[in-house]
Amino acid sequence: MPEKLRPSFTFTEDRLRELQAVVPEAFADGKINWDTLREALGEYLEDAEACEEHFGLFWPGKRESRRLAALPSKGTLVPAPGEGVNEENTRNIFIEADNLEALKLLQKSYAGRVKMIYIDPPYNTGNDFIYEDDYSEPLEAYLRRTGQVDEEGRRLTTNT
Repeated sequence: MPEKLRPSFTFTEDRLRELQAVVPEAFADGKINWDTLREALGEYLEDAEACEEHFGLFWPGKRESRRLAALPSKGTLVPAPGEGVNEENTRNIFIEADNLEALKLLQKSYAGRVKMIYIDPPYNTGNDFIYEDDYSEPLEAYLRRTGQVDEEGRRLTTNT
């Protein structure tokens, strides 16, 4: 039987208690003492220089996104008969919901039983798109805006 999946970024009260059980000295008044935790982990930590250089996706608001994703789901999955195609002869279900909320509910209720999830991106819903999606800009303006050329159009970088 597959092990129950958990998002790697979710840090719940249960995980906090598990960590406290393993490294009790790293906690004071229910809060993590990061210096003590680092000391307890010792040789298992990467050296400081290696920690500073790593690959990943970074953007403003990433920490808040992770926090929101870790919040417990408050919704319920409700069947919508007639919304899918050939429902009588397939084992597929059609879900119309916020992507993150639906995924959290599926993870909780259907762990190990879902073969594939197809997510229709928000820009295909027919609703107004709330994010900036018009990125048409003349090349010269883009290069100037990003500091790759000066006001006279001379290139300031070598990789353009």
